[in-house]
Parts: sequence; structure tokens; C-alpha cells
Amino acid sequence: MPSRYKIEEIEKIRSVDILVVEGAPSKEWVRGRSTFCKLFSALEAKWIVAVGSCAVYGGLLGKRGLAFARNKRIRRFDNLINIPGCPAHPEWIAYVLWAIVHDKRVALDEWYRPKELFAYTVHSGCVRNEYFEWKVDAKGFGLKEGCLFYEQGCQAPYTHGSCNKILWNEVSSKTRAGMPCIGCTEPDFPKRNLFETKTYMGIPATMPLGVPKRAYLTLTGIAKSFRIERLSKRLLDED
Repeated sequence: MPSRYKIEEIEKIRSVDILVVEGAPSKEWVRGRSTFCKLFSALEAKWIVAVGSCAVYGGLLGKRGLAFARNKRIRRFDNLINIPGCPAHPEWIAYVLWAIVHDKRVALDEWYRPKELFAYTVHSGCVRNEYFEWKVDAKGFGLKEGCLFYEQGCQAPYTHGSCNKILWNEVSSKTRAGMPCIGCTEPDFPKRNLFETKTYMGIPATMPLGVPKRAYLTLTGIAKSFRIERLSKRLLDED
């Protein structure tokens, strides 16, 4: 919001169809001699769209995003749609705005995220999944081969998002480029020890989303008993 605007001028607008919020809500955020909360309260919106993890969860600044702002400043929650991400994928934003404009129903999860975009994990569609299944890990960032979970701390099995289904610039994603997923669409982002998967005797301390521990232990036990020469050779060739 340009600093030349005053709260009195904002109140004259009264209502908008879509109010897009970017950045973490903050009492210290002042524009036109008014705080974010006053400006936000002054505008009636048919739809509120929070874009980016700071607006949704509070993000790196440690504030409280709109996903947590269950107070009187937000008059109702049936008109809130959250699009987390650091940054949020532009095609996710375009999809939500298109759906609103065309009166399409947007089904939401418990964090008010569109299920169409966040009903599955970033692990879904990852081209490194075969390495994950056979516990063949990459030894560093930027490599084309190998899983990034066990030794590089990839958060894809714990993170809701369609990054590996709706590619950036229709070309790539973090994991395709050899960069671990950092879990930026989740409310606990950023985590400590970001590039580390905590394990106990080679078993992750936290199971991938939706995977029972007994089933995981069974599958990894089988995987450890095999050595897939084809996958190991591709890693050696890259080195």
C-alpha cells in the first residue's frame, strides 16, 4: 500500500472483490499513518487471498499470519484462501484468482489451502522417488541422481504442495535441480537443522506423511537387503 494513502481514503473504498495480502501482518507495519490491522479492517472483501508463507503463517519474521488470526479483525473465515510458499508458485496464484473470478468452488484443507494444489505431498511426482524407495542417497546438492531425503534433509515427504506436478516455468523444481525441499508451504517453516533428517539407527525420527511406521520399517528392511547396481552405477557415473 503506497505510503501516501491515509486510512480515511482507504475507508472510502469500503469494499473490494478480492483482497490479496502479501507479507506478515504486523502492528509495527505502518502506511499512511495507519497500521496493517486498521487498513485490513477498513476493507470489506468478498474474498481474502493470502499469498506467501509470511502472509499465511507469519514466516521468517515470527509473526502470526492469517491462518492463525482467528480474531475479530477477520469478520468471517469462509472467504479466506491461503496460498503458502516461499515464494508462492505463480500458477497457484493464477489458479485461485481464476477460480474466484469464474465462481468455481475451491475446496480447502484445514489450513484454508486449496486441496487441488495441496492435497498431496511434494514427494509425489518427484523424479528421485526410485532412489528414495531403495535408500540410495545423493552425497550433496546439485546432483542429478540420488534421493535428497536421508542425508540432505529433503522435506518433500512431509510437505503439502504440487511443486513436482506443476513445475516452475513448466521446467523444473527444487528436487529436480538437486536442491532439497525446505517445507516452505507448512506452518512449521522454517525448521531448525533444515538440511538434516534426524534418524535413529538409520530410521527417520518422523515418518513420511500417511506412512505407518511398521510398513516403513518392513519396506526399508527389504530395500537394505538389495543392492540395485543400475542406481548405484548412475551415482558413480555422476561423481
